[in-house]
Amino acid sequence: MPTRSHANQLRTGRHSQSGQIYLLTAVTHLREPVFSDWRVGRLVVDQFRLASTEGRAESLAWVVMPDHFHWLVELQNSTLPELMLATKSRSAREINAYLGRSGKLWQKGFHDRAIRREENLLTVARYIIANPLRAGFVRRVHDYPLWDAIWL
Repeated sequence: MPTRSHANQLRTGRHSQSGQIYLLTAVTHLREPVFSDWRVGRLVVDQFRLASTEGRAESLAWVVMPDHFHWLVELQNSTLPELMLATKSRSAREINAYLGRSGKLWQKGFHDRAIRREENLLTVARYIIANPLRAGFVRRVHDYPLWDAIWL
């Protein structure tokens, strides 16, 4: 029996619900560390802000790592696939133009996890923004330029 691709497996059981909080993760194509330059990472952050301005999702916390991002959102007037398509396609256009390159920026698909109401959002947010610490990039999270959370 043929096996499904990992990207297709990520879509199995996906459900988008307005008002639900999700942890979203997207990875760059071939895990290229495109966001090692914080200025390039800020172009992704611009898309997080645009999603909020457009009423698609409210950003609660995020971190942009060299080859991926984690984004904690409350979904609003969008579905998860629509939100991620807009974020990834717009950021790819902006980043490719900024870097004077073309081609894929993101791996297909994305990972999502609905946050249960009984989970402590501050704990989830702290876990997200502590990624640079766990990766050994910085000693203090405040020394890393590509993160934010509404609680801080």
